[in-house]
Amino acid sequence: MNFILPLFFGFVTAVIGIIPPGLINMTAAKVNLKEGAKNAFWFIFGAIIIIFFQAYLAIIFANIINVRPDIVILLRELGFGVFGALAIYFLLIAKKPKLKKAKIEKKSKKKRFFLGMLLSVLNFFPIPYYVFITITLSSYDLFSFHPFAIFTFVSGVVLGSTLVFYFYIRFFQHIESKADYLLRNMNTIIGSITGVIAIVTLFNIIRYYMQL
Repeated sequence: MNFILPLFFGFVTAVIGIIPPGLINMTAAKVNLKEGAKNAFWFIFGAIIIIFFQAYLAIIFANIINVRPDIVILLRELGFGVFGALAIYFLLIAKKPKLKKAKIEKKSKKKRFFLGMLLSVLNFFPIPYYVFITITLSSYDLFSFHPFAIFTFVSGVVLGSTLVFYFYIRFFQHIESKADYLLRNMNTIIGSITGVIAIVTLFNIIRYYMQL
């Protein structure tokens, strides 16, 4: 159980975080269409390496924060404000994104590998995402910051990320129209997700103060 639970949560949270159409998975799919599977897999390999280190560093940072309940509750309050503001922005204010067709020039496998790394480095979302996830799981005693559990969780993140990227490469031609639909409605999707996170965060804040 100590092995399965962190692996499962790492896998699930990675799938949830990566499955919406984004720069990395859409680029991987288009590299596959333009240049073939080999270049696409090199691109994914570069992206996965960075995701591994991002998730690992996020959990180490979360572990440091987790020993300070005052910092945890402060981050929850900040998180509620940030996610609540994002929900309002994406649901009520933001304009619908316009779909742009990416131009991909044929490059070597080495260049695609480093491109995957570069796009992952530029994506700052995983670090705060996994900090929030692991602290939340820890507060419900569903995750411990034991080195083995951390490594297992990160392994789950890598597996989940790889599966999503493979899904985009393998089935992109079949889901491209649906991906376009998701992109056009991305504001509603993001706003709904951040709204749910804000509500869960608010619930945890209220529960914390009721226990004082």
